[in-house]
Amino acid sequence: MPSPSVLLRKVRQSDLQIFYEHQRDPEAVRMAAFPSRDLEAFMAHWAKITRDETVIARTIVAGGIVAGNIVSFMRGDTREMGYWLGREFWGKGIATKALRLFLRGHTARPLYAGVATHNAASVHVLEKCGFALSHQEDDFYILMLA
Repeated sequence: MPSPSVLLRKVRQSDLQIFYEHQRDPEAVRMAAFPSRDLEAFMAHWAKITRDETVIARTIVAGGIVAGNIVSFMRGDTREMGYWLGREFWGKGIATKALRLFLRGHTARPLYAGVATHNAASVHVLEKCGFALSHQEDDFYILMLA
C-alpha cells in the first residue's frame, strides 16, 4: 500500500486534542522515553509553544488526517527539533516525508534531535533525512544535521 500524501500546516487549536491523545498512548510514551502530560499541563505546554516566536511548530497531515506534529525550538544557543506521530501512522513513511518537508522550509543549521536509544525507527527516519550521530547522553542519541 502506498504511503499517504503528507503536508505540513500551521498548528490549529483543534489539533491540540489530537496531539494530546497521541501523547497519552503508553507505547508512544515508551518509544519517546518522555512522560505524557495531563490535559491541563499539555494545553499549558502548547500555549507556551505557540507564544514563543523562536519556535516553529507544524501539524503533520497525512491523507487528509491530522497525524502528528513537528517542532523546532531553541535550547540555549542550540536549535533542536522533534516530532510525534500517532501510533496508527507509524511505519508508513509519514515521519520521513514530514521531516523532509520541514527541512526544506526551515534551513537553520546545525539542527539537533534527541531520540531514545531503543527507538531504532526514529533514528532511521533522522538518518534518511541526513542527520548523523553526534553523541550519546544517557539513554538518548543526539543526532545532528550540519
